[in-house]
Amino acid sequence: MSIKLTAENFESVVLNSDKPVLVDFWATWCGPCKMIAPVIEELSAELDGKVTVAKLDVDEVSAIAVKYGVMSIPTMIVFENGKEAKRTVGFQSKDRLKAFLGV
Repeated sequence: MSIKLTAENFESVVLNSDKPVLVDFWATWCGPCKMIAPVIEELSAELDGKVTVAKLDVDEVSAIAVKYGVMSIPTMIVFENGKEAKRTVGFQSKDRLKAFLGV
């Protein structure tokens, strides 16, 4: 199951992680976000222990979305060693996300 990110836990979950973290920037009103949500949850289960999967609601935690320049959603950003390593925007199939993650 993916982790719900907040302003309070973003640093500990994402920036201080010892493994890669996939952050799904999304919103409740976003159609493509709803389409990709089950894919994100499947990846979370499959990659448990290898990659941390987390979701950040851009309406609830807008300051972090702004900080990372998220202009469109869904945006998926992979953080490694506390820094952005790569990002992709828009709906992605499970296979494309796995390729994006390199797993």
